[in-house]
This record gives sequence, C-alpha cells and structure tokens, in this order.
Amino acid sequence: MDYKDLKIPNHVGIIMDGNGRWAKERGMSRSKGHEAGFENLKKLSEYIYSKGVKVLSIYAFSTENFKRSKQEVDFLMNLFENKFKEYSNRLKEKNVKIVFSGKKEAPLPNGVIRIMNEIEEDTKDRTDGILNICINYGGHLEIVEATKKISALVRDGKLSLDDITEENFYHYLFQDLPPIDFLIRTSGEIRISNFMLYQLSYAEMYFPKIYFPAFDEDCFDEAILAYNKRDRRFGGIKDENTNH
Repeated sequence: MDYKDLKIPNHVGIIMDGNGRWAKERGMSRSKGHEAGFENLKKLSEYIYSKGVKVLSIYAFSTENFKRSKQEVDFLMNLFENKFKEYSNRLKEKNVKIVFSGKKEAPLPNGVIRIMNEIEEDTKDRTDGILNICINYGGHLEIVEATKKISALVRDGKLSLDDITEENFYHYLFQDLPPIDFLIRTSGEIRISNFMLYQLSYAEMYFPKIYFPAFDEDCFDEAILAYNKRDRRFGGIKDENTNH
C-alpha cells in the first residue's frame, strides 16, 4: 500500500491479544501461540517503522499476567530471556532504540531483568525509532510510581508544586515518551486493560477481530486506513463556524 498521502501516527500502541486462542483454534498449546505471536511481532514491528511510525509501544506482559498458570508464566519468561536479545539485534541494525516500561524487580526472574538492562544499554544511542516493551507493567502502577517520584522531589525541595504540569508529568512515567496517537488491540476485545492510561488520553482506538499472530502487514495497512478516516479534534471542533 502507498503511504505517501496518508497521515502516519507518531506513536502506535499495540495490545497483542489472542495468542492463546489462536493456538487453541489450531489444536496447539497456548505456548505455541505465544511463539507465533513473537515471530509475528518481529516482522510486523520492522514493517511499522518502515512506514514512518517513530514510537511503538507493545503490551508484552502485565502485572496481572502473573496470575496465569505457572507453566504459562515460566514459558513466557523463558521466551523473553531467550528471544529478546535476538530481537534487539535485528532492531539495532534498523537504528531502533529499545526501552522497557514496568518494574524491573521480582516476580520477574533475574535473567529477564539482566537481558532488559543489556538491551537498553546496547541500543541507547539508536535514533530512528523507539520500541517500548511493557513487561511487568500496569497503567495504574505507572501513575502511582510517577506520583511517588514527584512527591519525593517536592519533599526534597527539588521540585515545586507549580512546576508540575500535564505536559511534564510524562517525564516521571516509566519512560518519557510522546502521547499515543493510535491504539490497536487485536482479537476483538474492546478494552484497554490497564495499558498506558496517561498516554492514551486522546488516542484513536482500533479493535480488529483478528488474533495477534495473524495480524500481518496487510492488517496494519487496514488499520492505518481506518486511522486516516478519524477526525482528531482534541476536544475542539473542526469548523469553528459550525452552528450548535
């Protein structure tokens, strides 16, 4: 698809939903679905950056996902530890910086935390794009943690209450990234599940009934066409002379 005359969102968020159901419908284990989802992410993310998106945030593993079976959680943690580095090397070649949102602490295994730190250090100087991977992440948690940071700075006299604005609140979140312009949640579920709540305030949202392993480049093209039909007014109106 020709993207030349299209509006391209600067920051895209993806809730990668439906891996397990995709596998179940094919008579496979949920683990196979997570593997397929990861392989799709590798291809899809490169395509997304090639179309002009600068920031991509993905919901890899929430704080609530630790409630899943030990077998599934252990599989996902091993997948992160064994595959993240390979994935980061591909994106590093594309000049993409990788950051992680969430708490780098237990119950995340030490091996996963080590890989996360290594990847952030290894890609910190890349400038053509940013991949924000949300792992051990929750939107409520992020806002609470930001509030704690701000409170400590005010307490220590390093920040005044008047210095706190809606714009610079982003500085105190897990990562200082621009607002999300376009959110995609695959699988047809119509909810945001505690994902980047502050950053989603004015995002356009898209809920295709496609499981993430099957959400390919053509599906992303369709999403961008849908985004281009939206009228983003940010609380205003397009024609100020319109009668009410």
